[in-house]
Amino acid sequence: MKKEMKRIFATVMTATMVAGMMAGCGSSDGAGKSDAAKVTAEDISFPLADKVTITGMISYPSGTEENQNNKTIFKRLEEETNVHVDWTAISNDQWGDKISLNMANKDALTDFVFNAGFSNSDLIRYADQGVIIPVEEYIDSNMPNLKAVFDKYPEYRAMCEDSEGHIWALPWIEQLGSNKTAIQTVGNNFTYINQKWLDFLGLETPTTVDEFEQVLLAFKDHASELQAEFGIDGDIIPMSCIINDNDPSLLINGFGEGYGDNDIGQHIAVTDDKKVIFTATQDGFKSGVEWLHKLYDEGLMDPECFTQDWSTYVAKGKSHRYGVCFTWDVANIDNIEDYVPLAALEADTRNVTPMNGSFTSGFDRGRCVVTAKCDNPAFVCAWLDLMYDPFQSPQNNWGTYGEDDEFDIFELSTNENGDKMLKHAPLGDASPVEVREAEAVGGPLAILDEYYGVYVTCPDDAQYRLDWIKEYYTDDMHCEYVYPNVFMSADDTEKLTGIQTDLISYVNSSKSDFIMNGVTDEGWNEYLDKVNAYGLDEYLSIYQKYLDAFYAN
Repeated sequence: MKKEMKRIFATVMTATMVAGMMAGCGSSDGAGKSDAAKVTAEDISFPLADKVTITGMISYPSGTEENQNNKTIFKRLEEETNVHVDWTAISNDQWGDKISLNMANKDALTDFVFNAGFSNSDLIRYADQGVIIPVEEYIDSNMPNLKAVFDKYPEYRAMCEDSEGHIWALPWIEQLGSNKTAIQTVGNNFTYINQKWLDFLGLETPTTVDEFEQVLLAFKDHASELQAEFGIDGDIIPMSCIINDNDPSLLINGFGEGYGDNDIGQHIAVTDDKKVIFTATQDGFKSGVEWLHKLYDEGLMDPECFTQDWSTYVAKGKSHRYGVCFTWDVANIDNIEDYVPLAALEADTRNVTPMNGSFTSGFDRGRCVVTAKCDNPAFVCAWLDLMYDPFQSPQNNWGTYGEDDEFDIFELSTNENGDKMLKHAPLGDASPVEVREAEAVGGPLAILDEYYGVYVTCPDDAQYRLDWIKEYYTDDMHCEYVYPNVFMSADDTEKLTGIQTDLISYVNSSKSDFIMNGVTDEGWNEYLDKVNAYGLDEYLSIYQKYLDAFYAN
């Protein structure tokens, strides 16, 4: 990555493409002009004496409020700071296409991009093009809230820095537990089993893969009784999932040496001697998918698990048809009263491989960027730093209080010292995801474990998940390491992306085929040959290089 920034906007897009792009941008307030330049560094104190307008781009959940300045959180921020934000708002179902076009044209740029969600390669590309600016000097000079987080947890600053020490984006940090108790250690493949069905059929919770298979068979064999007892419309589905997404990979963690294949995006794990391995070529993976094929062949897996989308998966779950399902929070699929987590199953061993990057809890390196269009980055960064205030971050992340509608995420309360604190309101029957999407604004923020009970209560749905991880999974996390969240160089990111695109696609399609049709020795050997031909050795060597550097530092 070059240290000198190159402002090369003019040649990127033709005038025709620019006009078409701007017409498709769904701006909440209409295109506006920033007058941030009139604020001098010495005048940065909120609230400002005179109102100042800055411009921002933001994604928002489709189906929710488009005009961002109608949201209570941004209304309050404007009242408290006298800073008006002229938003260009793009619904999240269009974000991927439109943000890349906007970033390619200087006339479409705003001072900052609030919910960027940029990948490492995005940050590197935009930095090399001069579209975004480094912000480390502004963090140190104008962002006391974020600097305090970095000072207390220097690993987060290190995770934000590129190889030359530049920070190209402001992060999203959400601590909910740490190390082997962190909420992200078990991802969207958290396994839930229908306790109500177990009780009705007089079954014990399975602890081995063989016992699990017998439970699924019992669900299938007693389908008519379950339908009659619980008034279920539609076929009983012993186990449902979305292969390569809400995936049953946790179930096969006990085969072979116990690495499993929980990281379905990269298919890597780290051994106790700090060696990066490819999980989808291990003997345990082969044995695990052979076992899943047996379940599929016996009619115990949802036949739509290879093709169904999230809405179909949820719709069947809301009809109470699942014996076992996989998701982050079962309340989004069915309800938490009927289901309990299923601990790791024993096959050759009993083990849970935590998700890579999970030991430092929730982290998004590319959440917010300041663009080269910004005339006063010190002032804009000072405003963005308010998002890292310990009382503000939880609201941006989850929602707020005092809304005009019938539901608030929070009640304004006090902590044991009498200071104001955000207390989570009961969710009732509402979906946590839907309610938060309606109120939260996202963006750069930091919520630390020490904030709970001081500035905010821990969300109920997060707390029971944290409790469940500790109760059901932590003791079976026998590994010492997970792959850390590292910022690779432009060259290595390009090499890795080039290999990964074809490699992961092939592995995931092969995994589906193995589960559906079985694995022969000939088919497995052919699979290994193709995986190696896609550049597996170089793929692993890049990961190993950064793992070694991480621990050397």
